[in-house]
Amino acid sequence: MSSDSGIVIRGGTVVTAERSYRADVYCTAGQIVAIGADLDVPTDAQIVDAGDALVMPGGIDPHTHMELPFMGTVATEDFFSGTAAGLAGGTTMIIDFVIPGPQDSPLDAYRTWRGWAEKAAADYSFHVAVTSWSDRVREEMGELTRNHGVNSFKHFMAYKGAIMVDDGVLLNSFSRALELGAICSVHAENGDAVYHLQRRLLAEGITGPEGHALSRPPALEGEAAERAISLAQVVGAPLYIVHVSTAEATAAIARARAAGHRVYGEVLAQHLVIDESVYRDPDFATAAAHVMSPPFRPRHHQTALWGALSSGGLQTTATDHCCFCAPQKAAGRDDFTLIPNGTGGIEDRMSVLWHHGVGSGRLTPSDFVRITSTATAQIFNIFPRKGAVALGADADLVVWDPAARRTISARTHHQNVDFNVYEGMEVQGAARHTLAAGRLVYTNGELRAERGAGRYIDRPCFAPFIKAIATRNRETAPEAVRRG
Repeated sequence: MSSDSGIVIRGGTVVTAERSYRADVYCTAGQIVAIGADLDVPTDAQIVDAGDALVMPGGIDPHTHMELPFMGTVATEDFFSGTAAGLAGGTTMIIDFVIPGPQDSPLDAYRTWRGWAEKAAADYSFHVAVTSWSDRVREEMGELTRNHGVNSFKHFMAYKGAIMVDDGVLLNSFSRALELGAICSVHAENGDAVYHLQRRLLAEGITGPEGHALSRPPALEGEAAERAISLAQVVGAPLYIVHVSTAEATAAIARARAAGHRVYGEVLAQHLVIDESVYRDPDFATAAAHVMSPPFRPRHHQTALWGALSSGGLQTTATDHCCFCAPQKAAGRDDFTLIPNGTGGIEDRMSVLWHHGVGSGRLTPSDFVRITSTATAQIFNIFPRKGAVALGADADLVVWDPAARRTISARTHHQNVDFNVYEGMEVQGAARHTLAAGRLVYTNGELRAERGAGRYIDRPCFAPFIKAIATRNRETAPEAVRRG
């Protein structure tokens, strides 16, 4: 715990998305109040000695699913255990997903998820999924943006017969979100084609986890990404594509951005380092533990993802953290379509990206800050409150030890799941200390997470890039449209 006189981080190198420099950072009342050399602070302020470590904004994971009801079961990670594990890895905020059923009220679902999240140990916010279209959905999107701090809406182009939406829903929702100053995101896979391939593979006797990847080939992600981008362009709306896993989708985003369209891409740390060979593991439990959507891909896709991430073609990193244990995964032992989709990763995202990104020379330390924190804060309009080491910003900080070495394992992680997709991976780079809202919540291996300490973070609409889009749309619209 911090003293009433706050915490000063002494002697570290501050790293932001733009630059790095030596400075102390003083935090009190949950905010950064001074940055500079040899700061004069109250004598009873708690001192955190950064030494040769780096001081960076805490990580923001823009894609998690804590205690998600899905595929007949519920994810094992709840909002307390999941956010606590994040703190141990240097992540100080999540943006989770409210997912109503197609006949459900988005607003009622939002209230349900808010109740579940009251136990969170770190700050959180929500995207809300649009799983059908009606006048009620249209009106409740407005209510969510005006009165509940929601500025992003999710759409599933996969999971046919459950939460998948068609192009008509996408067009209606994209248009409404733009009107409200919000951004839409898509899970880009062609759900009709996936369903067709699933049925064909099962008929051919392919029932094991290898069928999962075979039923979701890279081309289906590329097609869906192209289609979603085209629909967003038709209505002039920005678009955020979650968990980009293929060279095809990466190329579609690059083409759209080169043409001047505001399209953002997110990549999961898992897809950068794990390939589809995991589905051919002879042990069902191991192969099933890796079942997630999109699936892991042939290795050459990793080259495209890393290239786009390092060059700015993909902007954010996430985990799609959604944990199911072995007994839950076993529901699909005789039918891969029944294996609950999801893997963990919130605790290890930062270390994996540092080791394989900065450690390999693919990323600079400032790139690392950009893709783990700052870009997410900017896109979802909470910068510079989050994602910054700046006066007045929330004191969500990680003191990062670039020399620390550890071996990732389910035996030692804090995540509430019995498997770790990075099992046995040795990484260099880890959180030495984590501050959340000015509280020292992780220090030298000791997790001090407090149940319910996390705050819900409102995210205002009309981020600067959306204001720019609205201005451009008005200027390029036909005169009759501009007159009303």
